[in-house]
Amino acid sequence: MLPVKNFTDFIDQNSLFDGQSKILAAVSGGMDSVIMVHLLKSAGYNFGIAHCNFQLRGDESTGDEQFCRQLAQQLDVSFHCTSFDTLTFTADNKVSTQMAARTLRYQWFEKVRKQAGYSVIALAHHQNDAIETILLNLTRGTGIAGLHGILAKNGLLVRPLLFLGRDDIHQLISNLQIPYREDSSNSSTKYARNKIRLEVIPKLKELNPGLERTFENNLQHFRELEILLNLRVAELQQKVVIIDGGESHIFLKDIIDLEPKRLLLFNLLQPYGFNETSIDDLISALGKHSGRVFNSENFKLISDRERLILTKKEVGQQQEVLINIHDREINYGRYKLNVLHDDSPLIVKNNPMAVSIDAGLLIYPLTLRPWQQGDSFVPLGMKGRKKVSDFFIGEKVPIHQKEQIPLLINGNGDIAWLGGYRLADNYKVTKDTKKVVIFELISI
Repeated sequence: MLPVKNFTDFIDQNSLFDGQSKILAAVSGGMDSVIMVHLLKSAGYNFGIAHCNFQLRGDESTGDEQFCRQLAQQLDVSFHCTSFDTLTFTADNKVSTQMAARTLRYQWFEKVRKQAGYSVIALAHHQNDAIETILLNLTRGTGIAGLHGILAKNGLLVRPLLFLGRDDIHQLISNLQIPYREDSSNSSTKYARNKIRLEVIPKLKELNPGLERTFENNLQHFRELEILLNLRVAELQQKVVIIDGGESHIFLKDIIDLEPKRLLLFNLLQPYGFNETSIDDLISALGKHSGRVFNSENFKLISDRERLILTKKEVGQQQEVLINIHDREINYGRYKLNVLHDDSPLIVKNNPMAVSIDAGLLIYPLTLRPWQQGDSFVPLGMKGRKKVSDFFIGEKVPIHQKEQIPLLINGNGDIAWLGGYRLADNYKVTKDTKKVVIFELISI
């Protein structure tokens, strides 16, 4: 007899779906997915069957498709089927065959779900699959998230068979004489998961015949620990992360005494693509190396004096833009530069983003560009030249912002203005000035 009550209890306890849901059941033809659809039918759920033919095993793949089609007819449910050129996809995308098959099937399942109005996609993973996943993750290296195994519900993916182990399913198939298809590739140890299934788990079961039950208890502990950790990280984020424009600031004084520092910082920064190696390097540099930059694919983290600054990487860093005498508006990176010609010696005051320059000193075309090593100028109010890099240090400009500050370069190569910071003294308005050009930077 099928364990229908245990099946529906598990579904209800984990809020996988309800009696009004329309379920798309992913069926390969193997014993796991076959038991799942027989349970769905016996429990009275509204479902359809989806089958993928990956064309990897010749006649065997064709036989699987025919079997699943007949199973859908037998159960009187809708049948959805597709075929993939998996090997071509593998070669074109330079991924493993397993990864190609996974990508292709999940994309297609979601397409069918939307088109046919299914509520969820049901997958036939069971307890042993969860054990294999944990062992694989441990072998490759994992955080606590890799120890919770396969979740019963992950978005619109549901796994209503996780209350059963492989031996339970095999016994049901045998006792009820339910036909299914055997995938010959399951007996090959070429794949890491099969090696764990066929060689590692049998040895573990010699040590503990109740391995599935033990792992299920462990999984519950790991899931609860993950929830606890996530709550702590969310609390930490609320407490120490300060949003400033498009940046996130974390003051060193707030994290220097964190314990366990590595675990908490890793979980705080992992969503931005930083790995454990980056976190180790960051911890080593805390309070020691101002200006150190740590990179993930899309973000950079700067250790800047008393704080860490997290910012998204700029796409296509602006290099330089020419300004001709008739230009009135120029776009430069995240700024717009407005240019106003005034027939008076007007001086702009109390606006660091705008400056008046003696028009008679300007040689066109002018240039807007980022600072370069070796740049120097005479800051307003000073007599001697100063390196721009030293000026930035004196003004405590964060390292990641230095490359975003536009420098206004005169046609003779002089720096006339560090945009938003300081006019060059030799371009200031004097008693001899007749006309000015007003430059105003506006963030966009």
